[in-house]
Parts: sequence; C-alpha cells; structure tokens
Amino acid sequence: MRVAIIHYWLLGMRGGEKVVEALCRLFPDADIFTLFYRPEGVSPLIRSHKVTASFLNPARKMYQSLLPLMPMALEQFDLRDYDLVISSESGPAKGVLTKGTARHICYCHTPMRYLWDLYPDYVRDFTRSNLRRLTMIPFAHYLRMWDYAAAARVDEFIANSENTRRRIRKAYRREAGVIHPPVAVDTFFHRPAEDYFLIVSELAAYKRLDYAVRSFTHTGRRLRIVGDGPEFKRLRKMAGSSVEFCGRLPDHQLRNLYARCRALVLPGEEDFGITMVESLASGKPVVAFGRGGALEIVPDRGGILYDRCTEESLGEALRKFDSLETGFAPLSLRTYAERFSEGRFEEQFSALISAPGTGNRRLAAV
Repeated sequence: MRVAIIHYWLLGMRGGEKVVEALCRLFPDADIFTLFYRPEGVSPLIRSHKVTASFLNPARKMYQSLLPLMPMALEQFDLRDYDLVISSESGPAKGVLTKGTARHICYCHTPMRYLWDLYPDYVRDFTRSNLRRLTMIPFAHYLRMWDYAAAARVDEFIANSENTRRRIRKAYRREAGVIHPPVAVDTFFHRPAEDYFLIVSELAAYKRLDYAVRSFTHTGRRLRIVGDGPEFKRLRKMAGSSVEFCGRLPDHQLRNLYARCRALVLPGEEDFGITMVESLASGKPVVAFGRGGALEIVPDRGGILYDRCTEESLGEALRKFDSLETGFAPLSLRTYAERFSEGRFEEQFSALISAPGTGNRRLAAV
C-alpha cells in the first residue's frame, strides 16, 4: 500500500505538524505533499521523507496572499500511484484529486476559519480598506464553494475534537469520528510554581489575547507570553511592565516555563487546544474561556473556565483560582493528560486504517 500525506504547508512546527510527525511514524515510507515547504522549519523526521511542494513554493514568504491560487495548486499533485491518501487540514489540503480506488481520509483540525465561522471577523479585521474588502468578498465566495465541493472528495473525515466535529457537520454536512491530536506528554515535567501565569499562542486577533493583556496590565499580575504573530506590536503597546513577551522559544525552554508557572491562561476559543494538554502534562491547571476544546480537555479539578471574553470575567476567574490554587493536584493532572498521548493517537489511527473503509458511518464509533 503506497501512502501519501497531504499537509497544507510545512513552514514551522505547530500542532498540525506534530500530527504529520505522528503519521510519519505510522507510515515510514509515506511521501508528503504540501503547498509550501521550508525544510529548516520542520523536524528531522519530516525532512527524512520525500516532500513535494507545489508550484507556489518559490513565493512561500507571501503564502497568506496566495489563498486564491491554492485550490489549483493542490489539484496539480499527481497522486495516481497512491492507495491511501491522508490529508491534514485546517488550511486547504483535502482538495487533492485521487484515483477512484484510493481511500482518502481527512484529519481535520478545523474547517478553514477565514471562510466559515470566523469569516465576518476576517473581513472586518484583516481588510482595512474598502477596496481590499470588495476584492476579498468575491474571492471568499469562490473559495467557500470550492471548499464545500472539495469535502465531497473525502471518503472519511476525522476531527481532532468534538468541537471540530460539529464544525465539519455545519460547514460540509458530513459526519466525522474524533481522534484527539498527539501530544508528547512524557516530555513535560512539574516544578514548584513561581509567580507568573503563562500564555502560549500565536499572536493573532482571533486568539483574543487583547483583553488578557489589559487584565494583567491593570491588576499588575505577572504574565509571560510565548509566541509571535501579526498582533505583536499592538499587544506590546497596550501591555504594562507586568507582561513579558518571550517570542518563540525552543521546546526545552518552553517546557521549563510550563513547569514553573502558576497556571496556563487561554483567553480565546480553540478548536482543540494542545497548549492546555501540555499544561496539564506539566501538572499545571488551566484558566480558560469555556468554549470549544477547553470543554473537552480541562477536567473538573483541572482549572477554571469562565464564560465571557472580557477583562471582568477573566479577573473573576483569576480571583477564584487564587482561592483554589492549593487544591490542584499535579500528579492527577499529569495522569489525566496521558489520554492525549502520542501512543494513544497512533493506536487509534492504526485501528482506523486496519478496518475496511466504509465511510462516516463507521467513523462515528471511533
């Protein structure tokens, strides 16, 4: 059986690329196809596979501006020789063309946010002029129709969470099974807490770090933020001296920050939320906006969930955390995190592949 792995782009190592790594371990002879490829940005395991990039790759530095051309680029991949095609999707990836006898499984992190549930936010926040907005609207309409049609090319959908499963049904009218993404829980460790809270996130508007930065600035609580992105300058401008921006960090430094923080703060809605699992694996509780993946990940005695994306709601949750902090049991949190391990992902995905492909009726039971 020849296997092809399709991933939207391979420019760095985040949650989606960790899934690709797990698939590479399951299928050591698989070939990888991607729209954009920066070898130095990915792990040695991914680089050890044959990676084919699309004709758009020379322009990868401006990849976000090339969205209208991505469907055509995906359809140019020649997958005639492959029996199993696994697409890893949160940007366009499932739109590849496969032979009639191939089995196409799409592991979906989320339907494309900027075309579906977050489309109004993207129109408002990312198109600063009327001309750009008028240009974006017809492109988005075309891409939404293509994305819906591309979903029909998939034989079986797998969602990374119940939250994403609901979004798949809403966007594509398709059912999906759920297999949580792999987290290297055994590599995290616990240390006594120091006086700071932690955010690990891309600095993007939809992540809603703005009100969290304002809250920690106004209260003087210490906050460390790991990550980078287009919102850095705006967030840095509103931050006070108690808020520290750490940028992107190597894994060993990030694990040390997890180990010594009081708690992880997650101010926006996540499709799944690997950072919450990493915090629990470090024996640290989570203070999170209670929507999306937080409802599946944070156990009853694993943190504080609040119901509104406001400074007041977050401030109230942090005060509640202060009163309950000594009651969180690090060993229990670490044990709970093991249900999201790499081994569990590989076990569940192997079971899916070994069973005959019968579409979404069977996947509902995975």
